[in-house]
Amino acid sequence: MKNSIITTVMVIVLAVTSFSKAQFVVTDPANLASGILNSANEIVQTSNTVSNVVKNFNEVKKVYEQGKEYYDKLKAVNNLVKDARKVQQTVLLVGDVSEMYVNNFGKMLNDPNFNTQELTAIANGYSTLLNESTELLKELKQIVTSTNLSLNDKERMDVIDRVYKEVKDYHNLVRYYTNKNISVSYLRAKKQNNTQRILNLYGTVNQKYW
Repeated sequence: MKNSIITTVMVIVLAVTSFSKAQFVVTDPANLASGILNSANEIVQTSNTVSNVVKNFNEVKKVYEQGKEYYDKLKAVNNLVKDARKVQQTVLLVGDVSEMYVNNFGKMLNDPNFNTQELTAIANGYSTLLNESTELLKELKQIVTSTNLSLNDKERMDVIDRVYKEVKDYHNLVRYYTNKNISVSYLRAKKQNNTQRILNLYGTVNQKYW
């Protein structure tokens, strides 16, 4: 039973079931996350004008959209054993972190309340959080695919559980970080009596962040 759990976990990390054709679409989620992170780092390293920020962010979006089909299919996978589902949820959390970044930073690029330096600083914060999540995903990949027999099944499952909890914490941090940045824009807009534009851009602003 334990061996079948490990096998299922390995399958979830390395492939997503395509139910319509009963085939496997092989994708490495750690590489997907790394690709998004590398593109995000370009914003921090080379963006000194708005046009450069937008140009580099478009590269982030391109990498994310290439992996979106993978994450969407992974969401549809069900009937997994408990530990395999924990791995699935960990991968999806990293996907959500990327999605929060892409969707919200894209809106911030159209927000007049942030200047270029602030946008670069915000991008740096996202890159830091993305990096931590990506490193945890790499650790998870090593644990579930390693042929090293130094870890028994319980130890592997303990690592999976820890990584899941840590990624979930980073997921919550990214949500908090996003809302805090939006709240800065909202407060600036409020001083200018122009809050409606910000509400139209981001939607309802959570009042607990300002």
